[in-house]
Amino acid sequence: MAHAFSGNPVIPGKQAGPAAEAILARLAAESSLSLQILPFFQGKALVVAFESGKWRLSWQGIEGIAQSGIVEEISKNMVYLGEKEGLVYCAIDATPRQPRDSSNGRAIAARFEKNGGGEAGFVDLRTLMIAAEWTDEEVMGELSIAGHARALLEWHRQVQFCGRCGTITHLCDAGQRRRCSSIDCNYKLYPRIDPVVIMLVIDPERDRALLAHQPKYVPRMWSCLAGFIEPGESLEEAVRRETREETGVEVSNIVYHSSQPWPVGPGNMSCQLMVGFFAVATTFDIQVDKKELEDARWHSREDVQKALSNADYTRAQKATGINVYKTCLGEEMPGRNSSPMNMVAAGEGIFVPGPYAIAHHLISTWASQGSTALLSKI
Repeated sequence: MAHAFSGNPVIPGKQAGPAAEAILARLAAESSLSLQILPFFQGKALVVAFESGKWRLSWQGIEGIAQSGIVEEISKNMVYLGEKEGLVYCAIDATPRQPRDSSNGRAIAARFEKNGGGEAGFVDLRTLMIAAEWTDEEVMGELSIAGHARALLEWHRQVQFCGRCGTITHLCDAGQRRRCSSIDCNYKLYPRIDPVVIMLVIDPERDRALLAHQPKYVPRMWSCLAGFIEPGESLEEAVRRETREETGVEVSNIVYHSSQPWPVGPGNMSCQLMVGFFAVATTFDIQVDKKELEDARWHSREDVQKALSNADYTRAQKATGINVYKTCLGEEMPGRNSSPMNMVAAGEGIFVPGPYAIAHHLISTWASQGSTALLSKI
């Protein structure tokens, strides 16, 4: 099963920038161009949702964009995403530049064409991620496209001024880069990701794993340790340092598992790359850094297997899908303590993040295979 936001079917190739700029230059002359545009509002994607809890991205043609009244924004902030089967995919930030007009997302959503029935609205990608049917290849593909689009648009929002001279920057190559407008500087800026290591620390002799609980987590949720990579540091060095800093545990025998793009992280980061590892503990006393974690504990494989078997991730996914529909209707969503994610745990037991997260795959792989199978890869 592919990770959420990975497997993007329309990521452009290396030469996409100049080609994309030529494509967008033809818009005015060729209204028949097979263009698919995904509008965003304050980082949220335009979707069409249904009472069943299913959703789809609300792609707009040039007619839908014209109807919305934001045609003049195309040359300023529309970004090229890629092509597939004769269709050209782009995204555009439909957030009004005037602050007084930026609060009513429903009114802005109503300007666009409603495709395929249902209710239209702007929904944040984290909610769409939880609501996505992870066995539906089409839905997961749309989620990955939306993640790519949001990452690009957020990056453009964050780098409107040159980091070298402070001059305003301009979008170039249909959103694949920006350039400083100062002739003397002329600095080129390219989208970048922020790498994060995420690791499941295991104790093979006692058949247990180290899981942590952060204050921002919903009650009873435990997950892997994680942290940012420092300049001049390798991935393995980051795994060792972050584990030591957060829990006081030393590790060795670090084994790569997989990676996942994560465009739904902190607001000041357009996209992170989660790089997943297993690591074997060489010390076992835990000293929690309370600035980073609320708690960290060793959990037996039996307890983790029980948590995974009791968890009803499908129920949480469907409940979140209903919330997407309600969001499009304009209804107020439940608070943090009544989140559908609380449905994944039965009784008083722990639970771990759902299949949309790389942490889930690290934990479930260890729980199903055991330490012996993982250590055989070292």
